[in-house]
Amino acid sequence: MAKELAKQYDPKNVEDRIYDFWLKGKYFHAKVENDKKPYTIVIPPPNITGQLHMGHALDNTLQDILIRWRRMQGYDALWLPGTDHASIATEAKIVEAMKAEGLTKEDLGRDGFLKRAWEWKEKYGGRIIEQLKKMGSSCDWDRERFTLDEGCSKAVLEVFCRLYEKGLIYRGERIINWCPHCLTSISDAEVEYEDQAGHFWHLRYPFKDGSGYLMLATTRPETLLGDTAVAVNPNDERYKDMIGKTLILPIVHREIPVIADEYVEMDFGTGVVKITPAHDPNDFEVGLRHNLEVINVMTDDAKITADYPKYAGMDRYEARKAIVADLEAEGALVKIEDYSHNVGTCYRCHTSVEPRVSKQWFVKMAPLAEPAIECVKSGKTQFVPERFEKTYFHWMENIKDWCISRQLWWGHRIPAYYCTDCGEVTVAKSAPDCCPKCGGKVEQDPDTLDTWFSSALWPFSTLGWPDNTPELDHYFPTSTLVTGYDIIFFWVARMIFSSCEQMGCEPFKTVFIHGIVRDAQGRKMSKSLGNGIDPLEVIDQYGADALRFTLATGNSPGNDMRFSDEKVGSSRNFANKLWNASRFILMNIGDDEIPCELPANLALEDKWVISLVNSLAKEVTDNLEKFELGVAVAKLYDFIWDIFCDWYIELAKIRLQKGGEEAQSAKQVLVWVMDKILKLLHPFMPFITEEIWQTIPHDGESIMISAWPEYDESLSYAAEEEEMERVMTAVRAIRNRRAEMNVPPSKKAKVYIATAHKATFEQGGVFMQRLASASEVEIADSFELDGAVCIVTQDAKIYIPMGELVDFEAEKARLNKELAAVQKDLDFVNNKLSNENFVAKAPANVVAAQREQAAKYAEKIEMLKESIAKLG
Repeated sequence: MAKELAKQYDPKNVEDRIYDFWLKGKYFHAKVENDKKPYTIVIPPPNITGQLHMGHALDNTLQDILIRWRRMQGYDALWLPGTDHASIATEAKIVEAMKAEGLTKEDLGRDGFLKRAWEWKEKYGGRIIEQLKKMGSSCDWDRERFTLDEGCSKAVLEVFCRLYEKGLIYRGERIINWCPHCLTSISDAEVEYEDQAGHFWHLRYPFKDGSGYLMLATTRPETLLGDTAVAVNPNDERYKDMIGKTLILPIVHREIPVIADEYVEMDFGTGVVKITPAHDPNDFEVGLRHNLEVINVMTDDAKITADYPKYAGMDRYEARKAIVADLEAEGALVKIEDYSHNVGTCYRCHTSVEPRVSKQWFVKMAPLAEPAIECVKSGKTQFVPERFEKTYFHWMENIKDWCISRQLWWGHRIPAYYCTDCGEVTVAKSAPDCCPKCGGKVEQDPDTLDTWFSSALWPFSTLGWPDNTPELDHYFPTSTLVTGYDIIFFWVARMIFSSCEQMGCEPFKTVFIHGIVRDAQGRKMSKSLGNGIDPLEVIDQYGADALRFTLATGNSPGNDMRFSDEKVGSSRNFANKLWNASRFILMNIGDDEIPCELPANLALEDKWVISLVNSLAKEVTDNLEKFELGVAVAKLYDFIWDIFCDWYIELAKIRLQKGGEEAQSAKQVLVWVMDKILKLLHPFMPFITEEIWQTIPHDGESIMISAWPEYDESLSYAAEEEEMERVMTAVRAIRNRRAEMNVPPSKKAKVYIATAHKATFEQGGVFMQRLASASEVEIADSFELDGAVCIVTQDAKIYIPMGELVDFEAEKARLNKELAAVQKDLDFVNNKLSNENFVAKAPANVVAAQREQAAKYAEKIEMLKESIAKLG
């Protein structure tokens, strides 16, 4: 490691070298230390198709802050990494690449396709892992997992078979969400709804007996081909006499009945709805209740089937136009009305999904949801912020059976085997040699499981389950899950009910929810807007620490944040400030041996800064405990920039220049405070803190395994803090007044201080000489000075005889202006206090506070008048 610091901080010369140092030291590796309390985070596994984006950068920065902090606190901290096989996204990528070669899946066959998929995974799957390392992620890379690895696959088989044996997994015909582009079913959670402009086509369906017709409206006229009934509400007086009658389906001319079902809303539209069981989930349920025929009118890729020759092969939207034209020609179209409505789209490709009846595998959710709801209600798993529990409960309390089969080849193949002779279904962890019922040949189900099925087992499958491993025993249940609010139902809910079912307990104690990263204008980052920001480009320009610090700054649980170059630039400037402060300390230490402890004799300013950094350690720890990472980082920024760099270092220069024992004492305090600062900042900015820590006197191998600073009551100096604040307030006041008068710092002037706190200001006189351009400082109970500028603070009256440096008339005008402002404030308060209603009705403490304020204003007015009089 470096023993001196370069003149300027260059992340490119530091970050890779530091990360390599950590890896070689095995500092990320958790060792199952049973004498230590465990702290575990499992990474939300990024897709192997993924490239690092700002969402990943935020998510992993927050996780790394927490794991580094807990590791320094002495926990046996495990951050378990891994990637997700992402069946739909990965298969789509590979199919797209094959298409460019003129190949299809079918050309290669299943085995050939899977061989190519694994090759693709080996080539590209680790890309995002390497990108996470660039962020400084301190994951236990020795334990990296993959949702399709041997262990996770074993867990998937175990869970599928267990749920099947309990009757919680079944196969049946149900209406499912079908993506005509991805050519697979998708679960309810994978459907994203978007508002789309559409139409209501108002149609008339004639009665067979010629007695008239029923009016209804539809947003999807192409599904009319599959209508098998028209429904009305049984309580609707308008249609009571029509129930049971027969209608003629327009353009198809099939006879369909009028049925009564309470699903129909009487006050919506005409109170009449067409029933298409094969293409609408509600209609499917109506069809089951009334034993209606289910007629599928579309192919897998949403084209009209050959059963309707005129429209056969037409895309659903092309067919819609042709069918509407034919309805109009037949006189069945009454009118077309504009209508905006929510349309379900595939979360992967954003194609409008097609509800269709299909034989699929499902998980029966009601029995699984109940204990998962109780897990959160009882507080075993808590959401931060708590408001997201409502999202969770709404999803779980209204959950439908989960369609888990996908018509894909890349993924966990469903362990169900069908007898080609007798149709017997066998579910088993390994393929049977023959049908257990008739001895016939068996074939495995071609479908794979929903990616989220394996992701749902992630907290315990990655620790070795179903085997009883030391890791599972020690690290499970995990401690914290860090994730975005957008996948609470995709992933979080499924992990909770899976863990409750398989492990009998919660998968994690806390779910720390963060928002999304938006651009500087508050817009969501997207390809269409072209406002996406590549974290790797930010790292290349500013460094990983600056990016991490920016993502932590202003971060509040559950809330979105805005990202801009200006913010990252500010974070880089902060890193430079810290770097320069460190170089100053090292320059003054030279070759001296500085012990890593405080000196016996402490000056006022020493006790002040020690007390403040001691309180800072307590506050930052409290903030991290509450997941207030943005609050913690703001306190660190303020302390380092203002208290340490702008004040303490400047004050320390006085003693450093004197040399001797006083200088030695200042050096020790500088090093001691810097050590504490670096440790508190390390989880947020790991690279620069390690680089600096290695150059200053320190104990241990690496800052990341050093002890986290703890609050020490013996280092609390409340009186000294108060004394220093008095002096600092005076220094600020003098600086501000000189700036108002445009007096340059090079112009020195004697400062007279009238105060009751003489001892404090006598100690602080030297600070005023250094920081407030005082040539000398005289302190007394009071002064009688003519032609002096007067500055009033709460604890002192400060006089500066500026002589020819000051425009006395301008100063008098400024004081008169201030006097008028304070008089206005006093008049406002006095008006309140003269109002009998206010005094009678306001709380006593409010009235008392107003009276106290009035007294302060009156006192200041007298002081200002006195100052004006002295100017002549």
